[in-house]
Amino acid sequence: MSEIDQQSRWNMPITETSNQKKPSAIDVIPKHESVRSRLGLKQTPPVDQTHHEQEHQQLLWSRVRLVLREPLAEFMGTFIMVLFGDGSVAQVLLSVGEASAPGKNGYGNYQSISWGWGIGVMLGVYVAGDSGAYLNPAITFANCLYRKLPWRRFPIYFLAQGAGVVYANYISAIDDIEGVGLRTVPPSPTATAGIFCTYPQPFLPRANMFFSEFIASTILMFVIFALKDDSNLGAGNLFPLTLFFLIFGLGACFGWETGYALNLARDFGPRVMSYAVGYGHEVWSAGGYYFSVGRSVLRPLSLSVKGGILTFLGIDTHGRTFLRYERKT
Repeated sequence: MSEIDQQSRWNMPITETSNQKKPSAIDVIPKHESVRSRLGLKQTPPVDQTHHEQEHQQLLWSRVRLVLREPLAEFMGTFIMVLFGDGSVAQVLLSVGEASAPGKNGYGNYQSISWGWGIGVMLGVYVAGDSGAYLNPAITFANCLYRKLPWRRFPIYFLAQGAGVVYANYISAIDDIEGVGLRTVPPSPTATAGIFCTYPQPFLPRANMFFSEFIASTILMFVIFALKDDSNLGAGNLFPLTLFFLIFGLGACFGWETGYALNLARDFGPRVMSYAVGYGHEVWSAGGYYFSVGRSVLRPLSLSVKGGILTFLGIDTHGRTFLRYERKT
């Protein structure tokens, strides 16, 4: 090599490598945007900007978590909601007459259940974030219908399960009340199935069962739309707290007759779980088949639609069409 060539070689600029961008989780999974799009999610997940710069984000589970950020958050939020809600029912029901309690008659009363579900929903929303689902498939359905939430999100927000943890925690107390291996549903005097899902009062005719749920479900959807409407005052960052008061009020005012199910995620999943652990086919047939496709699966969806109708007919000021779609001319 000549002296000139050596001089040119040593005078070449040195390329800086220390500041080169490391491949992020998104770089490692180039198809993540199409996957999220097929699920009805935004192409860019709602994460902190520095999230992609961490080396551990290239691990498999980190990439899966990135793609399924909102569904996983919704699942965990619903899990927290059911834990607090079913846990409050379990403590009240299983401790009735307990003389060691401060009031000498158990650890809690009916209002304790309203507190438990209200707190569970509030904390669940904080965990799940503002996904538009709010831990309730009926609300997801209404938001898909009225607020342009993609329909493809509806199936992935449908179910979550926390009742199994409550059952495992209170299994000894359930055995003490009902007997080892015995599991009954209302109106049995020792029934504990009501811990996990709702059952109507035995005197209620079917028309009253429907009307009770009609009032509570319509109020739920109507008020949630109002709370999220910033042009109508709105709740802003206080939305989870106001949702706590809404759920507490519904339980305190409309919860006795049918248990204010309102929510497939808090009623259907735990009902399946209670059937699986030994409560038998009565979980479906109780109350004259109170739980049926027509009354407990489609009902919350249809009633949430009615709550949306009230919002759009009465207080909505966004100039939107009644449904999310406009007819093209």
